[in-house]
Amino acid sequence: MSVYTTVTAGELAGWLEQYAVGTLADLQGIAAGIENTNYFVTTTRGRYVLTLFEKLTARELPYYLGLMAHLADNGIPCPHPIANRAGAYLGELKGKPASLVTLLKGKDVERPDAGHCAQVGLLLAHIHDAGLSYAGHMDNPRGTRWWTAVMPDVLPFLGADEARLLRDEVAYLARAWPAALPRGAIHADLFRDNVLFDQGRLTGVIDFYFACTGELMYDVAITVNDWCHAGGGALDPARTQALLEAYAEVRPYSAAERAAWPVMLRAAALRFWVSRLYDLHLPRPGELTHAKDPAHFRHILEHHIEHACELPH
Repeated sequence: MSVYTTVTAGELAGWLEQYAVGTLADLQGIAAGIENTNYFVTTTRGRYVLTLFEKLTARELPYYLGLMAHLADNGIPCPHPIANRAGAYLGELKGKPASLVTLLKGKDVERPDAGHCAQVGLLLAHIHDAGLSYAGHMDNPRGTRWWTAVMPDVLPFLGADEARLLRDEVAYLARAWPAALPRGAIHADLFRDNVLFDQGRLTGVIDFYFACTGELMYDVAITVNDWCHAGGGALDPARTQALLEAYAEVRPYSAAERAAWPVMLRAAALRFWVSRLYDLHLPRPGELTHAKDPAHFRHILEHHIEHACELPH
């Protein structure tokens, strides 16, 4: 469980008086996530998720909460932020920015099949389509500038071969990053644990706190790298095809996006390799925190370097 800020039932009960959600019945820490403190909150009127933001600031958060509300209002099955009695989605609890959002039905799928991946492809395309009408803008907080900036911090923890791979790939992506690809609001973290299913049907998408304005194909690549990997860094052909073809039913790929696909896959793998290296070697103090294995995305990156993938036609 990643709980950096402990909230007691008494503290939360007082805070909830600002909301028309009834009185507190139960509070449980959520055993997932490494960026924020999350709790399941049960009241006399329903179940919600409370998030205390450990890194994001009150200045940044309106973009994310506004995007979630916009997408939910446009038919995307994502949590809807709950406004307090003053009409604001964002509050403060224990000195941290905090929000309360609706709790969705379903659970994540650990071993997806092609059917799951097709539903995820459709979902992502609909997110991108609905996001085009969202007026907010947020530069990618984990893009090229970020991994270039943190590279010196993680290099001392790497062996010679890994350090060379990191330096070479950062330099390659600085040269190869494509210009003028379609951009819009992207989820940027659409992993298996952020999509919910119930009896085989996709019921929700959560955790928009890495969302930003970016290349839509970068978001597709992030999603494919997680949902379609088959071990050893390779992608499973059937799952990959199912996800990519389902996405294209809603938003067909441009010629420029097709050409950029191998670069986007490498960029998506590098982003999560670097973030996992950082979380492993430079962790924040927290209560029951965990970091994920960086080697997983290093293997994916190495595979993409050796085997350039093409989009299905």
